[in-house]
Amino acid sequence: MEKVVRLKKQKFDVIGMTCASCQAHVEKDVSKVEGVQNVNVNLLANNMVVEYDENVVNEQVIIDAVRKGGYDASLPSLKSEVKEDKASSLADKEIQELRKRVVISFIFLIPLLYIAMGPMIGIPIPNFIYGSNETEIMKNSITFGLLQFLLTLPVMIVNKNYYITGFKRLFKRSPNMDSLIAIGTSAAVAYSIFALFMIGHGLGNMDMDLVMRYHMSLYFEAGATVLALVTFGKYLETKAKRKTSSAIEKLMDLAPKTALKVVGDDVVETLIEEIQVGDILLVKPGMSVPLDGVIIEGSSSIDQAAITGESVPVEKTVGDKVIGATINKFGSFKFRVEQVKEDTVLAKIVALVEEASSSKAPISKLVDKISGVFVPIVIAISLISFIVWVIAGQSFEFALANAIAVLVISCPCALGLATPVAIMVATGKGAENGILIKSAESLEIAHQVKTVVLDKTGTITEGNMKVSDIIPLNDFNKERLMQIAMSLEQYSEHPLAKAIMEKGKELNIDTIKMDRFTSLTGFGIKAELDGVTYFGGNEKLIEENKINPSEYQEVITKLSKVGKTPLYFASSEKIIGIIAVKDMIKVNSKKAIDKFKEMGIEVIMLTGDNKITAEAIKNELGLDKAIAEVLPDDKERIIKEIQESGHKVAMIGDGINDAPALVRADVGIAIGAGTDIAIESADIILVRNDLLDAVSAIKLSHKTINNIKMNLFWAFIYNVIGIPIAAGVFYPMFGLTLNPMFGALAMSLSSVSVVLNALRLRFFKAQH
Repeated sequence: MEKVVRLKKQKFDVIGMTCASCQAHVEKDVSKVEGVQNVNVNLLANNMVVEYDENVVNEQVIIDAVRKGGYDASLPSLKSEVKEDKASSLADKEIQELRKRVVISFIFLIPLLYIAMGPMIGIPIPNFIYGSNETEIMKNSITFGLLQFLLTLPVMIVNKNYYITGFKRLFKRSPNMDSLIAIGTSAAVAYSIFALFMIGHGLGNMDMDLVMRYHMSLYFEAGATVLALVTFGKYLETKAKRKTSSAIEKLMDLAPKTALKVVGDDVVETLIEEIQVGDILLVKPGMSVPLDGVIIEGSSSIDQAAITGESVPVEKTVGDKVIGATINKFGSFKFRVEQVKEDTVLAKIVALVEEASSSKAPISKLVDKISGVFVPIVIAISLISFIVWVIAGQSFEFALANAIAVLVISCPCALGLATPVAIMVATGKGAENGILIKSAESLEIAHQVKTVVLDKTGTITEGNMKVSDIIPLNDFNKERLMQIAMSLEQYSEHPLAKAIMEKGKELNIDTIKMDRFTSLTGFGIKAELDGVTYFGGNEKLIEENKINPSEYQEVITKLSKVGKTPLYFASSEKIIGIIAVKDMIKVNSKKAIDKFKEMGIEVIMLTGDNKITAEAIKNELGLDKAIAEVLPDDKERIIKEIQESGHKVAMIGDGINDAPALVRADVGIAIGAGTDIAIESADIILVRNDLLDAVSAIKLSHKTINNIKMNLFWAFIYNVIGIPIAAGVFYPMFGLTLNPMFGALAMSLSSVSVVLNALRLRFFKAQH
């Protein structure tokens, strides 16, 4: 019997990654594990998502693979625990650890710089350390050097991770940024220790020339400064990165930790984790709604802005759904819980945002390839620089300083952060505005969209059809026509059917029993009454049944020209009447379509209405094109045809009826999904029922891609300019070199600048 392959998707926290090459190495190491199908490592969030075969491999084997590579991994803590104690979160722990390292580093670095640099800039140094004349300086050389060494050691120890990870990766022939720092600072300190021995040898043999030569060749302060500045830069970068996930945290913090549970005649305060589906909860004015459910008693006005972005509170009464984390403004009500834990709307939104922010955009594949070879190339350039300067006759110290500068100024961090920080901020900002982006790929593709295809009902229009005209024909009166129409449509879920049923109830007309109901997808419905077959639907349905509607064309045209949708009702012999329904166009539809056109995007409407009705709506809204009489199966084909013409297409629909078209489109956008989020079919989900949010989604994509390109440009240009200066390329012509300490500072600040630039996306304003 063939073994069933069970693929499991699991997230892991990863500790110790510092640059894009770290990310690439972790991904490579885990990918090699037998049974692992897919790995996605996120440098920014310090985690990875692994898809693997449970029959072949388990979580511990994956964690061990990460540890063997010089990093650490663990299963993530529960969200509830993170919420209760934020200080225990991975990011906060990292910030605390880096702050401690920075403080200790600078406590020892400041006196080290005072001793090492003081004589050069004229700051007085105590005589027992340095001396006031040449003789004293020579005699105190060992004290002078040894004290610098002792002050450097604590800085190296507190930053030992650079050496542990860096050399481990180097020996595995997959060096990362830690390797560059480890090699550079080790070279500086090792040479300084050698110089210290030579000073001792010179003093022992009274060779003062040797003492003087090596007395000026101590680089302890360079190694310590590089370590301190890189760690300080890492601290600033991590603090800035922390802000990029603030949107997710704000969402998680919205939900209350306790709820008022109704038990008989009592109300008991209960932890959210203990609430079950079916429990009855009480919500008082000013309280947050704890979970998702349906009101069973009372009514209120609820502020849903945090979840749906709606600025105006929504009136709710018995039978209406309520969403967890929304705020009850005025009245009290009781509701029955329908979703708990990960099934709530809030949990789904948080999960979507987290998944999107940890996914990779296509543009990042280029960065991954570069990062994979970047560090080895930098090490090679450093060695070449050293060898060339030694051969050229420059001093050993000069060649060493240039080689170290090349190592420490190179910045794979900035390259690695350029894409993920922008993606995380953008997806978080989208969530704040009710725009849920499923993946980084869909966010990137959205900026390339040249054609937007809109479903009509529920997207452009309210989707709430109303009967506007009842026209009985061939000896049928209004009441009899409505009775047959209602009886035909009573089991249909179509919006047009609901409109007829509502109108019938309004006129106090009862349905009658009909037999042999048949739903004809894309055409209408048919059934039998007293042996006579009756039809209800569009013109195609009437023609299919050999009934000629041409004599009523004038009536149909008149209705269609004002945007009304006519429905035919007929027996097997003749048309018995026409019922017209009208769907009101949403307030913001015209504004959204105008904004799409301002962006140079072609706007096409798909509708099942006849051509005249479609043309009326097209002219009213200024659409580029309206395709009428479209069956559900045709939508996907039309999207494909547009794509074949060379356009990237965004399909905007309700996310359920339009599922095939949403999947076919380059970017599928589900609008007005509300609590029924169409996660499977759409790439971008708009919580509100507003077409302007689709405009915002595409504009957010443009802003994000521009931000990523800007980040990548500065990261690349920084290295293109910085590495040649550090290697001494411009020294023969301009006398220009780079001190390793300034190189370390520049490298750290470049990463911080990339994160700060991405944070500008937090100021993005939605189209309202």
